[in-house]
Amino acid sequence: MALISRVGKRLRRIIQRPGSVELTRYEALLPAVAKLEPELEKLSDTELTERAEKLREDLGGAKAFNDDQLVETCALGREAARRALGERAFDVQVLGTMGLLTGHVVQMETGEGKTLAGALAAAGYALRGSRVHVVTVNDYLARRDAEWMKPVYELLAVTVGWVEPAHTRDERKDAYGKQVTYGAVAEIGFDVLRDRLVTTVDDLVQPAPEVAIVDEADSVLVDEARVPLVMAGSIDHNDADEEVATVVRRLRLGLHYETDTDGRNAWLTTAGASVVEKSLGGIDLYGDSGSDRLAAVNVALHAHALLTRDVDYLVRDGKVQLINAARGRVAELQRWPDGLQAAVEAKEQVAATDRGEILDSITVQALLARYPSVAGMTGTAVAVAEQLREFYSLEVAVIPPNTPNVREDQADRIFGSPSQKLRAIEEEIRKVHETGQPILVGTQDVAESEELADKLAKADLPCVVLNARNDAEEAAIIAEAGNKGAVTVSTQMAGRGTDIRLGGTDGASREEVAELGGLHVIGTARYPSSRLDGQLRGRSGRQGDPGSAIFFASLNDDLVLSNAPDIPEGIDADTETGEITDPAALRQINHAQRVAEGVDLEIHRNTWRYTRLIERQRTELLEHRDKVLHTAYAAEELEKAQPEKFAEVKEKLDDTERLEQLSREVVLFHLDQLWSDHLAYLTDVRESIHLRALARETPLDEFHRAAIPEFHKIIAESAARASKTLEEAEITDDGIDLADAGVRRANTTWTYLVHDNPFDSDFEQTVKKVRSMMRMKKS
Repeated sequence: MALISRVGKRLRRIIQRPGSVELTRYEALLPAVAKLEPELEKLSDTELTERAEKLREDLGGAKAFNDDQLVETCALGREAARRALGERAFDVQVLGTMGLLTGHVVQMETGEGKTLAGALAAAGYALRGSRVHVVTVNDYLARRDAEWMKPVYELLAVTVGWVEPAHTRDERKDAYGKQVTYGAVAEIGFDVLRDRLVTTVDDLVQPAPEVAIVDEADSVLVDEARVPLVMAGSIDHNDADEEVATVVRRLRLGLHYETDTDGRNAWLTTAGASVVEKSLGGIDLYGDSGSDRLAAVNVALHAHALLTRDVDYLVRDGKVQLINAARGRVAELQRWPDGLQAAVEAKEQVAATDRGEILDSITVQALLARYPSVAGMTGTAVAVAEQLREFYSLEVAVIPPNTPNVREDQADRIFGSPSQKLRAIEEEIRKVHETGQPILVGTQDVAESEELADKLAKADLPCVVLNARNDAEEAAIIAEAGNKGAVTVSTQMAGRGTDIRLGGTDGASREEVAELGGLHVIGTARYPSSRLDGQLRGRSGRQGDPGSAIFFASLNDDLVLSNAPDIPEGIDADTETGEITDPAALRQINHAQRVAEGVDLEIHRNTWRYTRLIERQRTELLEHRDKVLHTAYAAEELEKAQPEKFAEVKEKLDDTERLEQLSREVVLFHLDQLWSDHLAYLTDVRESIHLRALARETPLDEFHRAAIPEFHKIIAESAARASKTLEEAEITDDGIDLADAGVRRANTTWTYLVHDNPFDSDFEQTVKKVRSMMRMKKS
């Protein structure tokens, strides 16, 4: 068997299959790590810290760890964890640490100790002399993990901090000054954007990026890779067309408008266009008199027809709050592009938020691409191994569990309709609950979780609900989900970050719950990704615990209707229960899931194709901006362009340092404004670029042709505008009144995530737009 295993590993390496990182090198080092334990146990805490300092000297900024250094790093980390946390790292955690220290994405099952493995790797990189960012999926985990692991870091002579939304600039600067900094991916990204707008060096909070260790790596690097993080500046109030919202609210699907099967486009029918035109005073939507209302009608129709309350967003505290579909949480800083955001606010009749202009943005993928070294950890990496390789040049190392997984994964149960499926789920919960076995039910969205909870309450089956409405209490809810008799109904479990321990947090009834079969997981539908299915299943069977998991599905679930609606004929359901046992039904659902995964991959690829050029342009512009920020370049250029006016200002100020800063602020203002204008221009180009395919042009090539020449105008134009500002500025005793000269930055800025309209393939996007346009025209 051992020979077969070795051959299999080598074969995977040769053919470069996903998850092909060979563990033989790391496994061979485990005895050496164990051999150091007795020696390190004899050291005092001070001596252990001194030994870590000695390792720092030996590493001396090395680019990579040799075997001896890996052994020493892991042995010191294991001993530090034993003393600080009372936890001796298992061999599999040591393997995970080695995988991270050699730049891989390690796959470790839920409950196998990724947090500690990540901390030991972060300490190793820090001892090597690198600044490390441990990138988490939310702010709660960033603070929790930093505080939890801090005693380990301190024993290893490594400083640690974290960033969160409430932190001031000084607190952020202090946190980033530590050798290891924990932060949610969005929070770290927003700090990057803020730093790109500063006008003095002292206002920078982040040092140059060096190493990123990404928790929930598949979620961050794949699921959120295309999500833009945005810095906006306030312009004015974002008033939606209330009259249009009122009219559209009365429209009915099938009569006044139609939608496509994947729910991405909606269009007026002839009857709908007639109703809207009459309601708006007899205008012609497609003529000159109504053209200014057509855009408002379209965006209001999108909000009305394609966005669903309690599925896509919540209304809470008088505000529209988006729901992160991948995590089932409210995305506090996420919003749609301003026109759509305002339309949803008008639809729900809540106060409109401010409208802003985008000052800068960055995708999560581009954010992580800034780091010279990236590693990651997750429970489900193999399924996206090809994407990790394609987009990040990362390989996956599959770490075996410390104890074998004994969870019983039961066959899916499939039904003809969602209502039949829901009745079967209710009966499953009743049957299992009567035994006392704890149950975790994973639903697709807030609306489904609350509908199921209502049904269970009426059936006298009490449950606790975890969804976007109460995500602040999630840690406490999840921690008790393993108690005897517990029934927990939750939306997406990915990235929740808290283990479900049998018997609850104190484990008082652990043995009794284990004898009952452990945690029973129920999925109310298959997710658009098999990884999400796996993450839900993985909540049961933690560290060799007993457990079970089962998914229920319907041939009329959204997954099937959106991705594989053509159901083969001859699939029969039980006349009483509606259950289907024909294998063709399972094949159809599996096919729908594969189609959904393929669509998501194509979206990722298309988004990256378009944003790659923008990132190159941004990098080039930032190099110029850094020169302006850190040197006297701006003053020198303005003196050349306007020598007499510059001399006049210089005489008034009698401070060359002060004059340099004034010059810097003028040049940076125009540079930043032109970049903001460029982003707006590229957005307009991108939204219309797919129509170029009608003229047999390649949309991506056309995007490049439009984007490149416009970008090359920015630096020269910023210099010209700065020169004109100086020429026209009024000279005062303080030199220049920048505000009076028009150099006024946004008095309010904010950051948010954009739920970007995803790209289909060029052909599909063109067909949909043309079809929509044709149907909107009056016959």
